This record gives sequence, structure tokens and C-alpha cells, in this order.
Amino acid sequence: MTEYVIHEGKKLRLGYTTGSCAAAATKAAILKLLGFEPEFVDIKTPEGKNLTIKVNECFIEGEFAVASVTKDAGDDIDVTDKIKIYSKVKLRDDGNIIIDGGIGIGRFREDSPFGKKGQAAINKVPKEMIKEAVLEVYSKGADVLIFAPEGDEIAKRTYNPRLGIEGGISIIGTKGIVYPMSDDAMKKTIYMELDMIIKKSNQVIFTFGNHGEEFIKKIGIKGEVVKTSNYVGDALLYAKEVGFKKITIVGHIGKMCKISIGAFNTHSKIVDSRMESFVYYLAKRRCHYEIIEKVENFKTAEEAANYLKEKGYEFLFDDMKRGIIERIKSYLNSEDIDIDVIIYTFKDGRVV
Repeated sequence: MTEYVIHEGKKLRLGYTTGSCAAAATKAAILKLLGFEPEFVDIKTPEGKNLTIKVNECFIEGEFAVASVTKDAGDDIDVTDKIKIYSKVKLRDDGNIIIDGGIGIGRFREDSPFGKKGQAAINKVPKEMIKEAVLEVYSKGADVLIFAPEGDEIAKRTYNPRLGIEGGISIIGTKGIVYPMSDDAMKKTIYMELDMIIKKSNQVIFTFGNHGEEFIKKIGIKGEVVKTSNYVGDALLYAKEVGFKKITIVGHIGKMCKISIGAFNTHSKIVDSRMESFVYYLAKRRCHYEIIEKVENFKTAEEAANYLKEKGYEFLFDDMKRGIIERIKSYLNSEDIDIDVIIYTFKDGRVV
């Protein structure tokens, strides 16, 4: 693609989704069955954009035609970038379009809001795109099998195992277009995990990333864990929406101190209030100015926390914990959800 977005001051090229790839490969395969030799195919995205996608290969195999296209994620960081998506198609004459997944396409381990147990992980919008691609060139129906030989290995680097999908990647994309560095994809993954967890439990543990997840295992907390990255505010709001009754947040002091003064997107480019949070709680306790000044000049929350613990100011962590709980309840405008907080440092582990 030759279209761009500006993200954090950088010009980034758009790409197209696995759903767009599946639709394009399907259209190419049908054209092959109809006697054409497609080198490029045009498809329309749900947003109404027209995409022209190059066909890698297209050949006849008995009653079927097989075509493939290569996923182009543009300038996005996407583990499925450059994967080949195949479509194997057989024509029908009853008007039905039957879509399934083959090798490298994941399947649901159990019933979920996104698919039934055993179904291929081909989302609703891509299915509609595939059907539209079929009907553009052939009205009598088709059997469509989407597959991706590299999918099983690549899926291990995605969230699919956490979402109850095994054996491969998902065919996804609500817009057909990949917008580089978009927050939407991460948030949708969080929402999908919460939708699945609420079916079996009304309690959830939030943490920010891999280190938090390892810390949870280390101290032996049991429960369903969702990694929120910097989007803890979005995760909290959705958890309330779907009905969770208890939320535990486990995090390093560097993230948790931000929440303690009401910052619910913890990305350093959005807000960097780490030292300000320590100063706030020290000032509330009327601590000596020399201590406040010393803390204000630290570069990291880890340094500040370790210094305060050495000086006997452990009470500050209890104050921050109470501050986090109060601000979350105010943010959610609810007293009905039980909020628990665990804060740790790299040096000493759990501090409160």
C-alpha cells in the first residue's frame, strides 16, 4: 500500500489484514477456475477502500484452484507480516458459500463469544469479505478453505493461546487495513480475554507485562491474568462493563505510582508523573523537605522506592496502595467492585 498515517511524528505506511489476504486469495482462486490468470486482484474493505493485492501463485488442483497472497503489515510491528495466506476453492451450484480453515488456521478449544468449540478462527468481518469476493465474480457459491502453512509456528508468538485458540493464527481485521502502531488491536485483545474469563469467573488479575506475569507466578497468586500493557484504564472500564466483581492489580512501582495519582494510561509518552507521585505522598505526610528534594531528583521509581524503604518510609507504599484503590473506584464510579493492589520492586519484590 502507498497510504500513510502519522504516529508520534513519524510517517508510517498502512498495510492490509489477514482477512483482506484471505478474501484476495479466494477471489484469485475463483478467477483461475473461471479461466483467468490473475496477477493482481481488487477487493473492497469494510471501510469502502479498494485494495489491489498481488497474487503469488495460482494453480489448478483437480476440481479446486489454490491461490496465495502475502500479508503486508506496512510499517506495523506485526508477527504475521509476510506470512502467506492461501485459499483453496471449489465451485458450487447451489448458491451456498462454505468457509473453513485448514492447516495453520487456529481453532477454538471451547465455546467463546467469538466462536464455537472446534470452529476455525476466521472472524465475522473476514468471512463477509470472503463472501463478497466470491460473489463479485461468481454467484453460484463455493467451498472455501483458508490455510497458512506457517501459521502454527507464528501463532505461538500471538495472543491466540491465551484466547483459547490452538493450532494456528486467526484470520482477523475489522477494517481490512492495518494501521501501524494502532492502540485498537491491543485493546481488543484485552477485551476478548475479559469476555472469555467472565464466562467462568467474576474475578481477574491485571498486570502490565511479562515481568508482572512472572511475579504473579512467583508469589503464587491464583487466578486468571490479563496483561493490560499501558491500557489499564480501558481494561478497568471494560471489566466493570462486563460484570467483574473483584479486580486485583499487580505491578511494578514504576507503573503503580502513576495510577496512585490518577494516570490510567501509563505510557511514558502520555504521562510521566513518577517522581511527582512520590513527592505528592511525601508532602501529604509532611515529610522533611530534604527527603522530598532527594526523591524528586531520582531518575527512576525503582531508585526512589529503594531509597525510601532504606530510610524507613515504607508507610508511603501503603498510602499509594490506598490512593490507587480510591482513584480506581472514583474512575469507575463504583463502590461495588472489590479492588486489591500488589506493588513490587525489582530489588525487594513485594512491598505492599
